[in-house]
Amino acid sequence: MTTNIDKYRSDLKSLIELGETMSLGLLLPSSGTQQPTKKAKKHSSETNKFLDEYFEKARGSFEHEYQRWYTEACAVIRQLIPNRSDEFEYLYKGDGKRKAIDILTYTIQDWLNGVRAGSDRFTGEKDFDDRAVVSRKFETQLKILESVEGRFASTLFDIRQLVKADLLDSELETARELIKSGFTRGAGVIAGVVLEKHLAQVSGNHSIVTRKKHPTISEYNDLLKNASVIDVPTWRQIQRLGDIRNLCGHSKEREPTTDEVEELVNGVEKITKTLF
Repeated sequence: MTTNIDKYRSDLKSLIELGETMSLGLLLPSSGTQQPTKKAKKHSSETNKFLDEYFEKARGSFEHEYQRWYTEACAVIRQLIPNRSDEFEYLYKGDGKRKAIDILTYTIQDWLNGVRAGSDRFTGEKDFDDRAVVSRKFETQLKILESVEGRFASTLFDIRQLVKADLLDSELETARELIKSGFTRGAGVIAGVVLEKHLAQVSGNHSIVTRKKHPTISEYNDLLKNASVIDVPTWRQIQRLGDIRNLCGHSKEREPTTDEVEELVNGVEKITKTLF
């Protein structure tokens, strides 16, 4: 059985490999054929073909893939090495308070938006090498992401959340089987329990304390919104899921529809995978 730890390892490996390709792509010209070096000429024609294909794949990949790469990498870093999250994001967007664009304030976001270093009006020389600045900042981001690998082997790495994630996935799978068998209320109740457990875990992660011994989904939801852990759209989504769960748990209410319970299960799965 593939566990969440295995999935994290596989996803992390893919992100790092993509990052390495993007790093090369940033250094390649936007068009043209990569000229082989004398050493490369000594390789077989098959090797040269492989290199040509790799260079072609890398060319332009930074601009095309960065936003997706950044979004996925941020999610990994926020969960596994949250103390590096601010640094990782700063390399992309800076602090937003700069008074001028120079070698110190130029960002990856600038590059992607087509902003380039200014040039001397007389000599035409650039004020600074913007491509080199972006390359160095991206290399730092990639090194931060690579450092996540060590967390899997480190005795300091707390795997409790990953183990809990495996258990929650198993419970949601049980809920889906109940839906197939026509037991929609039971499926909804199970999904509601999963949501409540996860919101409790998220609250603990953010040191949110409640005086109630057994807070409800709605109460956890309000606490997280008030602490600015979730935004209003997410709060409304969780509120909707909580309403469906209550419909499933109260026999005096109308019968929940299959579509509603499927919405609940799918919504809970999304929350457990994106809210930490």
